Amino acid sequence: MTVEVSVVLPAYNEEATIEGTIETTLDTLGSFLPEDSFEVIVAEDGCDDRTPEIAARFAGRDPRVRHVHSDERLGRGGALVRAFREADGETLVYFDTDLATDMGHLEELVESVRSGEYDVATGSRWIPGEVAERPRKRGVPSRGFNTLTRTMLGSDLRDHQCGFKAFDREALFDLLDDVADQHWFWDTEVLVRAQRQGYRINEFPVRWTPKGDTKVDLVRDVFGMGSQILRCWYEFSVKPRATPRATMAAGSLLVAVAVLLMTFYIDFGQVLDEMATADPRYVAGAAVVYLLSWPLRGARYRDILAELGYHENVKFLTGAVFISQTGNLVFPARAGDAVRAYIVKARRNIPYPSGFASLAVERVFDLLTITVLAGTVLVGLAVSGLADPSGLGAAPDQYADSGQTALYVAAFVGVATLCAVSLILASARAETNLVRRGVRRLSSDSYADYVAGVIERFVGDVQTVAGNRAAFVRVGTSSVAIWTLDVVTALLVFAAFDVGLSPVVLVSVGFFAVSVGNLAKVLPLTPGGVGLYEGAFTLIVVAFTPVPSTVVIGAAVVDHAVKNVVTLVGGVASTLLLNVSLTTAVEESRDVSPDAAKTND
Repeated sequence: MTVEVSVVLPAYNEEATIEGTIETTLDTLGSFLPEDSFEVIVAEDGCDDRTPEIAARFAGRDPRVRHVHSDERLGRGGALVRAFREADGETLVYFDTDLATDMGHLEELVESVRSGEYDVATGSRWIPGEVAERPRKRGVPSRGFNTLTRTMLGSDLRDHQCGFKAFDREALFDLLDDVADQHWFWDTEVLVRAQRQGYRINEFPVRWTPKGDTKVDLVRDVFGMGSQILRCWYEFSVKPRATPRATMAAGSLLVAVAVLLMTFYIDFGQVLDEMATADPRYVAGAAVVYLLSWPLRGARYRDILAELGYHENVKFLTGAVFISQTGNLVFPARAGDAVRAYIVKARRNIPYPSGFASLAVERVFDLLTITVLAGTVLVGLAVSGLADPSGLGAAPDQYADSGQTALYVAAFVGVATLCAVSLILASARAETNLVRRGVRRLSSDSYADYVAGVIERFVGDVQTVAGNRAAFVRVGTSSVAIWTLDVVTALLVFAAFDVGLSPVVLVSVGFFAVSVGNLAKVLPLTPGGVGLYEGAFTLIVVAFTPVPSTVVIGAAVVDHAVKNVVTLVGGVASTLLLNVSLTTAVEESRDVSPDAAKTND
């Protein structure tokens, strides 16, 4: 007879109960199903006790029992999916091996789906009508989790995590393509997605009695499941609306609103007056200094590509960088990044995967350098013990307390930043990813795996260059030089406004303000980070110095304008010299993403 029903028993270190569970399951199924129309699969999930041995022995003597072994932990969801894919039945069932749910409900569970009336069936411990004896340490978190799931994810069910479910095979496999979690949240995500896709769900009350201690870590796993709710909420409610155009519009609107609100306490007429007083000699000097950083950008890009096996001249690569950065100024959502991959592909036949990999390495070094510069300056400010961060001898009661407090907070942030960067660099030089190990200590669910995977890619990009000590030093040194010139440009603009700060404070606060401003530009909310850079820059300088906000805003606007003008002029010149149409490059590269590029080359 053809197998109609497949029951999966997820098992992790169940040597004390697994044999009795298999026997009870077989007897219960046999009480309402034809002989040989069902199978029981033990989904053994990387056990380190005698569970595999017991399951294999049972499977050897009863053809209705199968054993699916895994050498490593897959997580409960991962183990279930693997077993379901190997199952033969059209009705797929699973329940917890401790048999906490009364097996008298098994017939209702199976027949709800097997009859074709429902696509999914699930037991519920929170529907009135049956007894669910839940201790407070389980009941309170469970109620909170289910309430949060219903509120944020729009679920109509009362109990999402009851380990007593059945699925129509076709419906389940239709859902699995989108289910991301592989651990405890798997149940919830399947049920929520089933509702959103219109599948018929039967939630019915069950008698449930806790057996032993739960394997759910009430700190680590609850934290992970909470983060999964946020992930699904973002995927269902935010991501469909977060198109590049919508993101750009929202970012521009926020900047416009911020500027509008600032008009209530900042006189922009005075800002323009302050900008008019700027010494043009210093502004011109700032433009020259900033221009000097561009050949360094080309040289750094050459060194990165060399590690990937491609050798090009600095002149061409400087032009490619100019064009890509111009694209980021003119087009939304950092479209210029893809433009550079297109240029090196079209002009030098460097494959898209290598082009995107080189960009990723460059971005990583930019972020690391900016972060290290900001963190180092913060620590330096705190260590120097400046009671008056202005360096102007302000009254003690004006800056002694607030300035010192700000520096202490800044020191903490700076030390944390430097520690994080040091950990990333150590991981890049080591065979073991130290950052992944730290993330997994916080949570072991699939969301933690996702976060760890993102960090792994980040670390892997550093490893691309870190594997060669000489190349790492060259790229790192050029990155420091590039961003130092970026800061010097800002300092010269500041000097043009004659702000009167002492040289030590001017350099320290300037380094920090420019670093934070550039970090703010990482968010692709406005073309070229216009508004983001100025806002972050102004907040830092006003917080650490007595320079009037109108002067700071004027200096930030001029500083950013100088840099953008140099970039635009260099970009236009490079498009002419390299015979590249920026609009054509954007159109050609619009549909080329790093992931798509891997399959296109």
